[in-house]
Amino acid sequence: MDTLKAIRNRRSVRSYTGEKLAENDLQTILMAANAAPVGMGRYENVHLTVIENPELLGAIDRNAAQVFGRPDMKPLYGAPLFILVSARPTMDAIGNADYSNAAIVVHNMALAAVELGVGSCYIWGATMALAGNPELVAQLGLPDGLSPCCGIVLGATAEKYTDREIPEDRIATVFVK
Repeated sequence: MDTLKAIRNRRSVRSYTGEKLAENDLQTILMAANAAPVGMGRYENVHLTVIENPELLGAIDRNAAQVFGRPDMKPLYGAPLFILVSARPTMDAIGNADYSNAAIVVHNMALAAVELGVGSCYIWGATMALAGNPELVAQLGLPDGLSPCCGIVLGATAEKYTDREIPEDRIATVFVK
């Protein structure tokens, strides 16, 4: 698949079969994460936590459901794997560059997932809820100074990636010449 096709096909997948991800697919997705650009090349400020433990995934789900006041909510969508991207602040607190670094890492993983036919969905809300729960964050074993920024769930799905029509004027654009 070419890059533009992967971009056109990428979408959020929110239903998973529960089947575990093949190890070679996971390694390819992690390679894509490591290929992402990071501001000033400071890769030491980005960290990946691959979470497959069902109890911990359930705790992250329940925590987010509680934070959002929706007890039936399943923000990880039953995916068997969640890759959390954490960042070390480049300034006094997590800021734009840190979130941007984490987001591009997640986006690279999502594009690799499309190429492999693996279901994926960006995870922001549950990550924000997780970051606000120090006891749950402690279970992740993050190195000092790192904070959860965003993540991606991955897993086998019955859904298929197909070409989407992308309106050329979806995002308002102004040309300044």
